[in-house]
Amino acid sequence: MVNFQGKEIKEENLVPCYFFYGEETFLAWEFANELKEALISPDIQDYGVERFNLEDNSWAEVIDSARALPIFISPWRIIVVEVPKGKKENLSSGEESILKDYFSSPPSKTVIIIVFSGKIKKNTSLFKFFSSISSAVVSLKELKYLKEKALYAWMDKKFLTQGKTAELEAKIKLQELVGNDLRRVSNEIEKLITFVGEKKVIELDDVNQVSGWVKTFFEWEIADSLGKADFERSLIVLNNLFKEGVKPEYILGSMAKFFRDIFLAKLLLKEKSMDRKAIFKELRPHIQEKFGNFYASKFKEFFSLVEKFSMRDLSRVLAELEEVDLKMKTTSITPQTLLESFLFDYCALRKKERVTWRERRD
Repeated sequence: MVNFQGKEIKEENLVPCYFFYGEETFLAWEFANELKEALISPDIQDYGVERFNLEDNSWAEVIDSARALPIFISPWRIIVVEVPKGKKENLSSGEESILKDYFSSPPSKTVIIIVFSGKIKKNTSLFKFFSSISSAVVSLKELKYLKEKALYAWMDKKFLTQGKTAELEAKIKLQELVGNDLRRVSNEIEKLITFVGEKKVIELDDVNQVSGWVKTFFEWEIADSLGKADFERSLIVLNNLFKEGVKPEYILGSMAKFFRDIFLAKLLLKEKSMDRKAIFKELRPHIQEKFGNFYASKFKEFFSLVEKFSMRDLSRVLAELEEVDLKMKTTSITPQTLLESFLFDYCALRKKERVTWRERRD
């Protein structure tokens, strides 16, 4: 009927409450939707799930709703409660009393799904309370980002629901382009299914055609932040990329490409083998002349950087990125910390602050 934690479960095996927490809460919403499809009549699917956010609602409101008689014909009720980080991680004595009373004798056909996005502190009263209840009443599950085999198995499941399969190379490429964020992966899978039409097997070329724009978008974000040398904005872009599940090796490679492009442009101009328009077309093929003012501004911005950087500066920056790559592979320092440190030094250099390229590390 419904697959949960790798097992098929039936109505009689459902527990009154599921508490999901962790980085990949898309799985919690996926479970809620599968539960709705299995338990709620198709005629009232749009009304089958009640949602509460503790930013705007209280536990008392949630429990009052859970105790109330169903409004629609279906005897089943599914209630999803989103718990924001912060003060909502702790329960007052009154809230704990309300919840304790409810879960001592919960309605037989009401399922509460609690969703906490991110890491939760195990010593908070919220977590302590729900973890203290019998597993026959509350099922706790930490949701982590899926990796490689687990992610590919999840992709297979999504493809099979539409009568499709995907080659391993296609799934690997999809992960490379999109990352591990399941919401984004799911969106790309839907596009792929529409794109291939009656075709049964998704191939590598299909992924390259449909999802290649994602790679361009990531490279665009990285290049734009490096071009402006705005440290705060660069940190935001970097943090967003890590949140999206983009591999640090890919981020590092895109940064290196940005500087290598400038290096190559300087060489080509020096050799006079290509004019500026031809160089820009070669290095920025996704920005075309037909884009008008946008093309003109990006053209000017790129060659402004080509003029500002000396060969010595570019060699120094690329050497620093090689060092970051080595540290990623040989030290316990997190990739995000290494890249943030690089951005600090790079932006300081660009703004001509009195910080030499290696002072901060030595």
